[in-house]
Amino acid sequence: MILTLAYGAVLLSFTSGLLALMMNQRQNLLELSQYWFKKFPDSSQFGRSVLEKNLKERRYPHALRQAVFVLLGLSGVFAVLAGLSVLISEGVLTDQLGFGLPWLPWHVRFDGLSGFFFLIIGIAVCAVSLYGPGYVSSYKENEHPFAVLGLFTGLFVAGMLLVLLADDAFFFMIAWELMSVASYFLVAFQHENSANRRAAFLYLLMAEVGALAIILGFGVLASFSDGFTFDALRESRLSVTWASIAFMLALLGFGMKAGIVPVHVWLPEAHPVAPSHISALMSGVMLKVALYGLIRFCFDLLGDVHWQWGVVLLILGTLSALGGILYAMMQPNLKRLLAYSSVENIGIIFMVLGLSMIFMANGHPQLAALGFLAALFHAFNHALFKNLLFLGAGIIHHQTHELNIDLMGGLIKKMPQTSKLFLVGCMSISALPLFNGFVSEWLAFQTALQVDVLDNGVLRSLIPVAAAALALTAALAAACFVKVFGLIFLGQSRSRNSQKAREVHDKGMLAGPALLAGLCFFIGIFPGVIIYLINNVSGQLLGQTLPNDTASGWLWLAPVTAEQASYSAPLVLIGALIAAGICYWYLRRNPLTIMRRAETWDCGFGGLTPRMQYTSSAFTMPFRRIFAKVWIIDEQINKDMQGAMDQDVAAVHYQLHIQDHSWPRLYQPMAKGVNNLAKQVGRIQTGNIRTYLGYSFATLIVLLWVIS
Repeated sequence: MILTLAYGAVLLSFTSGLLALMMNQRQNLLELSQYWFKKFPDSSQFGRSVLEKNLKERRYPHALRQAVFVLLGLSGVFAVLAGLSVLISEGVLTDQLGFGLPWLPWHVRFDGLSGFFFLIIGIAVCAVSLYGPGYVSSYKENEHPFAVLGLFTGLFVAGMLLVLLADDAFFFMIAWELMSVASYFLVAFQHENSANRRAAFLYLLMAEVGALAIILGFGVLASFSDGFTFDALRESRLSVTWASIAFMLALLGFGMKAGIVPVHVWLPEAHPVAPSHISALMSGVMLKVALYGLIRFCFDLLGDVHWQWGVVLLILGTLSALGGILYAMMQPNLKRLLAYSSVENIGIIFMVLGLSMIFMANGHPQLAALGFLAALFHAFNHALFKNLLFLGAGIIHHQTHELNIDLMGGLIKKMPQTSKLFLVGCMSISALPLFNGFVSEWLAFQTALQVDVLDNGVLRSLIPVAAAALALTAALAAACFVKVFGLIFLGQSRSRNSQKAREVHDKGMLAGPALLAGLCFFIGIFPGVIIYLINNVSGQLLGQTLPNDTASGWLWLAPVTAEQASYSAPLVLIGALIAAGICYWYLRRNPLTIMRRAETWDCGFGGLTPRMQYTSSAFTMPFRRIFAKVWIIDEQINKDMQGAMDQDVAAVHYQLHIQDHSWPRLYQPMAKGVNNLAKQVGRIQTGNIRTYLGYSFATLIVLLWVIS
């Protein structure tokens, strides 16, 4: 039954894509019929009347578009049910499908780890299915056909689900490529823009390089085993050297898809140009599929982890977390800012996974389980609030036609419901209490604070530094999203588009984010629900659960012991409600203190204007001065002069361009080297047939020598 639900989720997502494709065939048939009746005007009157009736309809009737998203939503529901069922039952289900090679059918395995990520995908897909119909209605059918968007969205979701079900390397890579190629077409959906084509090409290039690294990693394991099934790969016995090589290949492949620094450059290019609900799936869900692959490879297939691997993950995670949020702070583009924020959160997850590896390799399985739980919990939370923020960004873009933060402002009065939902996402990602982001980051800190159990002096010095970087990252994230919410929703409108903005009329576009916002708050108050499920995953994969995970039931969370650290979100909520009640009573009892609406105080200058407000670059200027070496900064101030001898300043123009160090220091030298190598290789193309015959003869001699 559980496996049937999982299969149902995959088939429903496939079906949603095929239904969108069938809708495209219907339109082609109408156009063909129209051509026929123009060429043969004496055709039957009945056929002509049917054609005219169909042509009066919209190319894609509203009901059919809804049907595509209904099927996609059912796929999400099935995925949630399947994930919850296997997590609660703590079972491991296996199966074989009659596809693939004659000697290697597709092997299927559905266990707690797969079920947990099924749950993540299912929730996100449900939210997107509610949000999608209203959002895609703004696309013009002749420029951006819904058939393309619907088809590849269904294939994209199906590919992610199949990755989680794969139990052999061959099936895994087919599903992985399906996910990557389908998402490439979604990134390139608005291909008339050169930036979209460039971002899509960069994404596909890095996806294929990462896939090649994953294949080589599986190849290392397969060379020491009897087959390509995961059961066979688990039995492989590798030396420390070969195991480390396999780990580094897997880290490169999965880390590239996850967006870890320094192989993150595709992420801030691809996510802003894709449709917003696709950006939500890519940033909130696809990155987690890459995380699943790394966990499956390292903790399950390799088995024996080494503390050096944990140090690598810890360092890369720290650089990604700190670098990601610093890059995010400098971005004026909302979706690009959210994309860099995903780099930050993936870095946090990698940091805690590294701690889990370090504790496991040093003989502390309970603390390893704590780190593992914190990593998976933060992955779940990030999927919720990042999907919420991307969907909220889509609503803002849909209503204002702007993504530049500096051209917004004052939207809290014009879009009150969107502002409330977006505020929940901002508070969650800023790790404020009462919301889910706080709990998982608090667990990450609790993991790092257990460093005193280690005997290695290097680790005892390194981990506190990483914990301090995590604390700085959390503070910078709060500042970043204060900027985001303040510049978008508060103050005065900075452009005509934001001034004319209104709340979105489509209820589904608000229902999807509302579902995610409700879960952010619910999980923040009752984190034990998800911790219980993740404990089952930890028990299956690590053989160890979170120690003292339910110290006092649902009320308290004590990850190690109640004496060391404990947290009670319900009590914090009760205290906040009491404080709010007291404040409300105090303000209402005295008429002089009743809150009233009034114009913003203008210091007697005679009225505020939007030009007096902080811009994105002005807000982040102190951080830019402190962390100037993190970016490549090109700051220019140009003055237009007038008057006698050009002594009077007519206008001042300020330009700020901030670039990622990865481009000039890593990728551009690599591109230059590849181009130079291509020129050298091109010299063998002499155009002389005798030379080419000589090449063939030499190749034949070498092959005969090798074979013999």
